[in-house]
Amino acid sequence: MRIVDYDLYAVPPRWLFLRVETDDGTVGWGEPVVEGRARTVKEAVSELMDDYLLGEDPLPVADHWERLYRGGFYRGGPVLMSAIAGIDQALWDIRGKHFGAPVHQLLGGPVRDRVRVYQWVGGDRPEGVAEAAREKVDAGFTALKMNGTPELERVESPAAIDRAAERLRTVREAVGPEVDVGVDFHGRATKTAAKQLVAALEPHDPFFVEEPVLPEHDDALADVAASTSVPIATGERLFHRTDFKRIFEENAVDVIQPDLSHAGGITEVQRIAAMAGAYDVSVAPHCPLGPVALAACLQVDAVAPNALIQEQSLDIHYNETSDVLDYLADPSMFEYEDGLVPVPDGPGLGVEVDRDVLEERDGHDDWHNPVWRRPDGSVAEW
Repeated sequence: MRIVDYDLYAVPPRWLFLRVETDDGTVGWGEPVVEGRARTVKEAVSELMDDYLLGEDPLPVADHWERLYRGGFYRGGPVLMSAIAGIDQALWDIRGKHFGAPVHQLLGGPVRDRVRVYQWVGGDRPEGVAEAAREKVDAGFTALKMNGTPELERVESPAAIDRAAERLRTVREAVGPEVDVGVDFHGRATKTAAKQLVAALEPHDPFFVEEPVLPEHDDALADVAASTSVPIATGERLFHRTDFKRIFEENAVDVIQPDLSHAGGITEVQRIAAMAGAYDVSVAPHCPLGPVALAACLQVDAVAPNALIQEQSLDIHYNETSDVLDYLADPSMFEYEDGLVPVPDGPGLGVEVDRDVLEERDGHDDWHNPVWRRPDGSVAEW
């Protein structure tokens, strides 16, 4: 069996799909993308496929991963690791289909057959979160996540801190104590503001606080964690197991959130999850993306004993023109019940993409995240 062809589809809302085909007709799917930089990652995928994989046997996935990563003197970072991630997903999909088994069986077999998921409420600048939270709980979800704040100053006013706490308080009041509510800071806070915000949120029992500081300031995470009993989560903008070393060693986090489409795919995230387990840290893969990325996440969730919960993008505020089920031949595979989703048990990733829909919408992904400015005109973190 040899890899003979590949195609890339940039589609709304902000996704990139990779289709890899072998000479016996086996097809593997991946989602290599940096949201807002799909064209850049698309070029990186093409370069890697052309230089390393066309004409090769797809089955030695681990060896291909090493060649893709170590074959370049300059390595790592969001673009190259996202390109590798999507290719890795597609190769695992092919490998599973070749052996007639889901990927999780090839990884040692599942420790669970269903995975708890959480549902996003509110938008980038969170509004109407209490009402939206109640609707999602009524729909059967048992866990939610919301942005904690709009853009922030470097040192925030007491009023802004109070508004963040009040926002979570209204959600907690709407859904009660049995529903878990994660709060995402999106790296918008400085280390000073982060400690203030976490302290204000703590009385309302957040499930976790995500990215309280930017990843380039992860050296401040231990200080934030030491100031609170609220679980601290981070990791969506870390791309390799070595990026996680310090935060594990400094006991800085309780939950890590590597992204299967950014952090090297199934091969690398399984390693990261195993590292986390050695430090008694839970794993909640980041996934505000499409169905292939979600299926890849669920394969890792199935085999990771320390998997906590799974993000998924159904009805997320980014999905204005297309949603996670739109590109599936069988949307029922992601039916949520009691806040859980079944682990796909079909061969490979277990997901069947509707290629006709991809071809129809290809070339219509022009999403870029907004650039926010503070009242004084300076650029703020989105």
